[in-house]
Amino acid sequence: MKKVSILMVTLCLFGSFSASAQFSKLLDKAKEKLSSKNKTERVEKTEKTEKTEKVEKTETTSAPAPKKPSGKGSKKSGSFATVWESEFGNKADFLALSAPDGSYIVGTDNNSASVLDGKGNLIWNGDYKKITTNGTNKCEYQYVIWKDKGGYLFLFDEKKMGTDRVAVIDIVSGKELWSSEQFQNLLPKGTKSEDSVDQGELETVKYIYELDAFLISQKASVVLVKANTGEKIWETNRFKGGVGKYIYDAKRNEIVMINFKPTALGALFAGFKNQLVKLNAANGEILWDATFLGTIEKELVTRRAIVDLWIKGDKIFMYLNGLQVYNINNGQKLWEAIYENDMDGGKGMFSNTKLKKYYRTIADPIFIDNSVYIVMLGTRDRTKYVEKHDVESGKLLWASEKITGAFSMPNVYKAGNKVLLQVGGKVQVQEYRNETRTNPYGGGTYKVQVPYVYWDYKAQKNGVLAIDDATGKTTWRSEKFDKRITDLIIHENQKVFVGDGDQFYGYDIASGNQLFDVKHNDAGVGKADDVIDFEDKVVVLSEKGLASYFKKDGSRAFATDKIRGVDFYYKIGDNYFLRDQRGGKNIIYGIDMTNGETKGSVQSKGKGGSPVYGDGIDITSDGEFVFAFKGKKVEKIKINN
Repeated sequence: MKKVSILMVTLCLFGSFSASAQFSKLLDKAKEKLSSKNKTERVEKTEKTEKTEKVEKTETTSAPAPKKPSGKGSKKSGSFATVWESEFGNKADFLALSAPDGSYIVGTDNNSASVLDGKGNLIWNGDYKKITTNGTNKCEYQYVIWKDKGGYLFLFDEKKMGTDRVAVIDIVSGKELWSSEQFQNLLPKGTKSEDSVDQGELETVKYIYELDAFLISQKASVVLVKANTGEKIWETNRFKGGVGKYIYDAKRNEIVMINFKPTALGALFAGFKNQLVKLNAANGEILWDATFLGTIEKELVTRRAIVDLWIKGDKIFMYLNGLQVYNINNGQKLWEAIYENDMDGGKGMFSNTKLKKYYRTIADPIFIDNSVYIVMLGTRDRTKYVEKHDVESGKLLWASEKITGAFSMPNVYKAGNKVLLQVGGKVQVQEYRNETRTNPYGGGTYKVQVPYVYWDYKAQKNGVLAIDDATGKTTWRSEKFDKRITDLIIHENQKVFVGDGDQFYGYDIASGNQLFDVKHNDAGVGKADDVIDFEDKVVVLSEKGLASYFKKDGSRAFATDKIRGVDFYYKIGDNYFLRDQRGGKNIIYGIDMTNGETKGSVQSKGKGGSPVYGDGIDITSDGEFVFAFKGKKVEKIKINN
């Protein structure tokens, strides 16, 4: 179970992934907190759908509301209250999602769209072929970009024989903003389209919020066009490939970005090289061009590019199997601390395979004052350890003891004059499973590869180390944890709380003295899965429910065994949600963390929604409302009284 703390969620759902395809960010710990004004949700259709119903109205004519929004009664104890129920004007079997503030709700199938307002009234409904001037029709790729007071619906109509079409529709009016047949091969012809995405976004198309523009990669160049008109701002042939990651520097009006070889255009590139560039956002002029070490891989199922990029002061930090640091003014490489990844190529019990790979095993670097702390991997001895470097010079200040038998080191914390290192814990697994399905039409069976994303434990060395920040020496350690060791919770830089399957512990950070040892299994909620820092308590999420312990002495505040099978939790605004995905279900619970009581629950009965919350469900950025989708039906649900 992993926390997803969200001020606003910007994620995308691709294809007809089953509910068991647990698209988690998905599920990293959502460390990037995005503006609630800019929520993007994208969807790529990967399964063939039935022929869609004909929508008889013209492109922007409002069709009669299929069903007038109906209100429901007041909230009952243990259940949410329905605000209204309504319907889209189409099947809504492709996209079904809400704006971050719930002001607009969009439903699409592969050739039409329908939009409701925040009260459930139908604003417009129409066929893409009638709305667009270039006849964009059956769209293999669609996504919504939310902005203040509306947003864009981006459409890509791939033609296996002929010219591909792109169109952008205004969410509020249903009018075409622009369309084009200039951009080709945004998806690879003759290959799996889901291989050509990066967390739902096309490898070849990046929306840059700060510029309100699309950056589109083509064979010979990269083109920046205005999102609302399609007008070309600039084009450069000095950057080749897809955009793996970018940072917009508003102070200088410059873009720093790195490339990678996209699936869609890979066969078209000759002499491809790694590029880190800085360019003038106004005219596309390349200010400098540098190279970097390593190959940018993509996660197996989510297709997230495994790379990060940060600007700190006058330096660019690139995180790809360690750190590579560049001068932001001229692109000169200043220093590096890199390693060889030990996950691929071996045949050990933790090695990746073609259909199963492990992620979130290594903590991200943490920057404190003028220092950076990095988890490093030993190449030959397959150990893991922490290095502290001076940010300016890259000088190695110290290296911690090397830990053998540690598959994962998912978290590093700084508390006072100690660095706390978590050894062991949950890792994310992404895999494709070969499953047998029954043919509903002609009888018989067929094989299909089904994607799964989930969290799992590995038997390994587990523990907590406290490292002296001045010397790098271990000052104390505890290795009494089983494989279900939780993340650490730091309290006022004085105490650390951590649990495992059966126990819950408190330690004094300075001395390592154990403050308490609570038998968590006495709470009757099963083995622990994760921990939540909540006011003066630590809430332990477990197999059968929740147990809460006071930070002051470890005494139990409450225990409830009413909820089972939870594998994710979310903090959205001031609201907490739990999620159960067992057996293809998708249930979202609202929880009162003061007493563990359930405010209510929503079980998905349809497609669409956000991949963060699973099929058929979306949640507003303040966590106050849930939208439940079932085909063309939409229900708006209030979380609190």
